[in-house]
Amino acid sequence: MDWRQLSAGLFGADHAIEQDGHLLRGSATFDGRTLAVVGTTDHAPIGVHLALAQARVVLDTVAQHPGRAILLLIDTQGQQLRRRDELLGINRAMAHLGMTIDLARRAGHRVLGLVYDQALSGGFITSGLIADACDALPEAEIRVMRIPAMARVTKLPESMLTALSQSNPVFAPGVDNYVAMGGVRALWRGDVRVALRDALAEAPVADRRAADGKVRGGRRLAADVVQQVLDAP
Repeated sequence: MDWRQLSAGLFGADHAIEQDGHLLRGSATFDGRTLAVVGTTDHAPIGVHLALAQARVVLDTVAQHPGRAILLLIDTQGQQLRRRDELLGINRAMAHLGMTIDLARRAGHRVLGLVYDQALSGGFITSGLIADACDALPEAEIRVMRIPAMARVTKLPESMLTALSQSNPVFAPGVDNYVAMGGVRALWRGDVRVALRDALAEAPVADRRAADGKVRGGRRLAADVVQQVLDAP
């Protein structure tokens, strides 16, 4: 879905969201309160410049609008695969973006991620997966790595990984699999305004992804391992 179509469905004409290259930023009024909006579009590759630009919006919101909820609109093909960005420290820039989102949460801002088109790799990890909760549209595409690339990294046959993906969401791309794993809390079906209202009201303060993954059967051991670590002397 195009971000303009999504914004019109969510806010009507009552928003000031602007596109600057691949960057989305601005604000919107919803149910009488103002939301900060930041994100990306056009399957954006997240390089140093774009990561820092998003981080700047988050930090300005924390500094200038204490407590204002933040909506992350996610459409990315992952990190920018370019030598320039590697030399400039893309890992640190993306980590900085993730830390600003964590700072906003700790400062009392509700942060909600929405995958409205595509979410791949590190561009998703340092945005939606750090929010209080991350939701998605049913037609969204989410994955960290395609099976052929996974086979090259793990040195396992593609046929084995394909077979595993049929029964284990960890090995499979697709929005439904991320719901099963707890990475995506819910899919927005039907009226997106109703879905946003529910998402803002129900966004958890504590990280529930491992627990949701256990209940949904997509990550059966993560919650238990987390608890063992917390209980360790």
